[in-house]
Amino acid sequence: MIGFIYHFACATMLPLQLALKKTIMNTQKFRHIEKLVEGAQTSDGAGVKLTRVLTGKLQRRLDPFLMLDAFGSDVPDDYIAGFPDHPHRGFETVTYMLSGRMRHKDSAGNEGFLENGGVQWMTAGRGVIHSEMPEQIEGVMEGFQLWVNLPEKHKMDEPWYRDFASDEIPEYVTADGVRVRVIAGESHGITGAVTRKDTEPLYLDVHLPAGAAFQTPVPLTHNAFIYVYRGEVTVDGAKAGKLRMGILSNDAEDVMLNATTDARLILIAGRPLNEPIVQYGPFVMNTQDEIHQALDDYRNGRFVGGAQVKK
Repeated sequence: MIGFIYHFACATMLPLQLALKKTIMNTQKFRHIEKLVEGAQTSDGAGVKLTRVLTGKLQRRLDPFLMLDAFGSDVPDDYIAGFPDHPHRGFETVTYMLSGRMRHKDSAGNEGFLENGGVQWMTAGRGVIHSEMPEQIEGVMEGFQLWVNLPEKHKMDEPWYRDFASDEIPEYVTADGVRVRVIAGESHGITGAVTRKDTEPLYLDVHLPAGAAFQTPVPLTHNAFIYVYRGEVTVDGAKAGKLRMGILSNDAEDVMLNATTDARLILIAGRPLNEPIVQYGPFVMNTQDEIHQALDDYRNGRFVGGAQVKK
């Protein structure tokens, strides 16, 4: 008799638990898409064709992020000339190579190599001159470069960089079969390859099978966006298709993604610096005087040092 009551109670409670879970899911607030952005086709370096997704007009809204470029082509003429020597000062660059091979060299003779799934995180700090050149003459080259601002107190730090091979990027797979690569920050208890105290960036590469859902917290303090590079997803019910950036609202702590097809996207978030942003090409400082100083330093050869290579 006791066993019957126990099993009856369990059978009765299960539907109630499922209903309660559904009610909680239906009432929980998620970030929504505030605006969909289509990137602008352009070229950079020595003529590399790319899509500039995050531009200067969005720097304040998506602080601390300054720029996002997406590149991808199987036509060698679109990428073969690469990015010859060029300077940077005052921010960080994050290069994520989905497919292809690229070599980095700086003015001190340091070299790095990126290939399929690899990441380079570089802090330009007080200034570095470097090049990024393809090491292939055919095939697909695809990836992203993200610019992350530095706070005023760190803009003149010593430059450094670190290359991460694909197998050094932490990953996890959810019960829904969603594969998540944690490039920066923390997601579901997994700490990424890079963490930063001031901007607290979150950088996830999310691979969703059709019909799968993925939920992750993002602090209310952080600006956030997604960029879909395969397939289509919905964000709190609104569609975001291939090659679209969705700027996410700042009114909830969680992001919910649902894949209507097999989909891949990057989810990026960071704590805003709320400092002045003054940019002149590859220099990002806080004042016009600092920009003038950067130009003078570059023209007079004071960018000759290279970046410290982090092992």
